[in-house]
This record gives sequence, structure tokens and C-alpha cells, in this order.
Amino acid sequence: MLSEPMTLYKLMNLYMLKQVNFPLTNAQLTDFFLQHEYASYFTLQQALNELQESGLIRTESTHNSTRYCITREGEETLSFFGKNISPAIIEDMDLYLKENRFRMRNEVSIVSDYYKSTAQDYIVHCEVREGKSTLIDLNLSVPDKDQAESMCAHWKERSQEIYAFAMKTLMQGEQT
Repeated sequence: MLSEPMTLYKLMNLYMLKQVNFPLTNAQLTDFFLQHEYASYFTLQQALNELQESGLIRTESTHNSTRYCITREGEETLSFFGKNISPAIIEDMDLYLKENRFRMRNEVSIVSDYYKSTAQDYIVHCEVREGKSTLIDLNLSVPDKDQAESMCAHWKERSQEIYAFAMKTLMQGEQT
């Protein structure tokens, strides 16, 4: 067992990120650490910030979430020091990931965000991912922030329908 708890928390985050083929959100990592009472919210945030600053993880942020991915350097670090995580903790992490993998993957596979463009309108960015592949990536220009927020809010519930419509329409080819 490690004598330095912060080092253990960092290794635990690296382990969890390595075990999945999709990014994990701050909320998903926090849920595990708080549910199992491994670390406080603020200690976990410190560990994640230090991992990011040292280049062991990278982040993707939107208006409402931060997603983390392990880097090659993080994988190398884990391969050297991962054996310092106790088998009981690894069992807790593996069980948590097994029980929650489907829900967690779905939570991070549908992404929407918006930003103000140089033309003073708003660009709504909507995406559906499967693992590390992007299935659909859509950018729409709208005149105001309220419309942008509304579109982002509805993307999660309507993305499958929109993706299916786009595929069907584009695959039909020329109508006679």
C-alpha cells in the first residue's frame, strides 16, 4: 500500500480511465470515490488537476461537464506504479465499472455544447460518439443564446432520431 494517499488517488483515477474505452466525466469519477468513501470531493479534484497538469490525463470541457481521458504518459505511469494499488481497491473499481459501464458510456456518448461565433450568432455543436469514434458531428448556427441552450438540452433525447433520419435520407439517393 502507498504511504501517500494523493498518489493512490491519482493511480486509481488512471486505472479507471484505462479500463474504459471512452472518457469519464468528473461526476462519474466523483460518484465512485464518494460512494466508496475513498476521498472527499475536494481531494479528488486536486488529484485530477495534478494529473492534468502533469500531462497524465487530458480533459474535454463543455458548458455542463468535464470529461477525462488517460494519455499515453498516464498509461506508462500506470504500468510502472499500478501494482501499488491494493487488490481490494482494484476489485472495488472493477465491480463499479462492470455495474455502471453501460450507463456511463451512454452518458458520455452524446455531447452538445454551444459557443458565440465571430458573426455574433451562436454555434451549436452536437455529437454522438461510440467509443472513440464519432458517428455524427453537427454544427448549427442559431441567432441567440436561448435557442442554443434549448437545442443542447434536446440533443440527448433526440439524437438517435436525428441520426437515423440523416442516415436514411442520405442512403436513399436520388428519388424518381
